[in-house]
Amino acid sequence: MNEFLHQVLSGIASGGIYASLALALVMIFQATHHVNFAQGEMAMFSTYVALALIQAGVPYWGAFAITVAASLVVGAAIQRVLLSPMAGSPVLASVGVFIGLLLIFNSVAGWLFTYTLKQFPSPFEGPPVLGGFVTRHDLGSTAVTLVVLACVYAFFRFTKLGLAMRASAYNPVSSRLMGIRVGWMLSLGWGLAAAIGAVAGMMIAPVVFLDPNMMSGVLLYAFAGALLGGIANPLGAVAGGLAIGIIENLAGAYVVGNELKLTLALVIIVVVLTVKPAGLFGRTVVSRV
Repeated sequence: MNEFLHQVLSGIASGGIYASLALALVMIFQATHHVNFAQGEMAMFSTYVALALIQAGVPYWGAFAITVAASLVVGAAIQRVLLSPMAGSPVLASVGVFIGLLLIFNSVAGWLFTYTLKQFPSPFEGPPVLGGFVTRHDLGSTAVTLVVLACVYAFFRFTKLGLAMRASAYNPVSSRLMGIRVGWMLSLGWGLAAAIGAVAGMMIAPVVFLDPNMMSGVLLYAFAGALLGGIANPLGAVAGGLAIGIIENLAGAYVVGNELKLTLALVIIVVVLTVKPAGLFGRTVVSRV
């Protein structure tokens, strides 16, 4: 029972990080109806930037804030420079851009920072807590993730800018008629998604170590969580990410082993797309032509 409790609590900690990245995927999907396959690589590159700042003498939380702000700006710039001119282009064209971004961020990170594994510092040092079942980093990263998710919820629920972004994603034509600058709202959505991804990268890096390919598996788990909860439902994606974290840990400990955990994520993706494409918390939308 103690081992089971340890796996569940560790799964919640990992699931919180998957939930953050799943939320970033959902935000871009709601705005563009495409999945950003480069989301993980963007988060990885932001984590390298944070490490460079820390090694240059910037305190951890100062580097954290600078990295999140820089990621927001870069994410918004990518949307304005690369994706905005492609409005109305075929789906495969956008997919090609996303894959190109993935390769560019991965290659540039390897070129600038090398492919050697690097240790990323954790701001939550100390002995395990809760009876030794949870590390301080797991507890701290879960708290940071919950704060980020609460801030995102409050932003979209209680601010005019958040409401304008929701309206732009839901009905861009009507939003333009109401005077909302839809293009800028989409850019801000990309920026927020990049910033959330940066937080996820900095929280997972102390666990998996930092290298240009560290987010490939994390992105797969996040994508599975987004699909499980509902790719068009932000709260569902968060719940799905938490569920995937728990399932991953329990299955790795008692069913398939650590070597096949990624395979389990692929199985979940296939099952959800086959049985309930809208996800557990999503709803099927029927358009009348």
